[in-house]
Amino acid sequence: LSLTGYIQACRGLMISAVCLGFFGAVFALVGMKCTKVGGSDQTKAKIACLAGLMFILSGLCSMTSCSLYANRITSEFFDPSFVAQKYELGAALFIGWAGSSLSIIGGIIFCFSISENSNSARRGYAYNGATSVMSSRTKVHNSVPDKTPPKHFDKNAYV
Repeated sequence: LSLTGYIQACRGLMISAVCLGFFGAVFALVGMKCTKVGGSDQTKAKIACLAGLMFILSGLCSMTSCSLYANRITSEFFDPSFVAQKYELGAALFIGWAGSSLSIIGGIIFCFSISENSNSARRGYAYNGATSVMSSRTKVHNSVPDKTPPKHFDKNAYV
């Protein structure tokens, strides 16, 4: 508890980001269509949207923490009257920013899952089979029409 205020704030934001990310992952597992837990598809979509909001909040907490710490480091680094040890931006901050961005993007994708189920149900497309079984070798490519009829192959001709 003897740390400065901004480090305690960064620590608190990171702990809240981890907790929000954990609960977001639990809600995401429950909200997936492949699980049996969670109820109907509309209920699962709402749970997945809640997971997305949790991931977005987790990413924002982490992004705020990394940015607050980086702001303090850069302000101390460029301050000529600051005589204590100066730090530079390290790989951990860049990894934190990248992870925060990915968490926010993943949360947005989860939030779009609710709009997929609110639309009309997906239509199934029936397979009608091939419309033509004429091979490209049997087509006539010259301008003079040939008197022989085109060859049609069925499925047994290739075996």
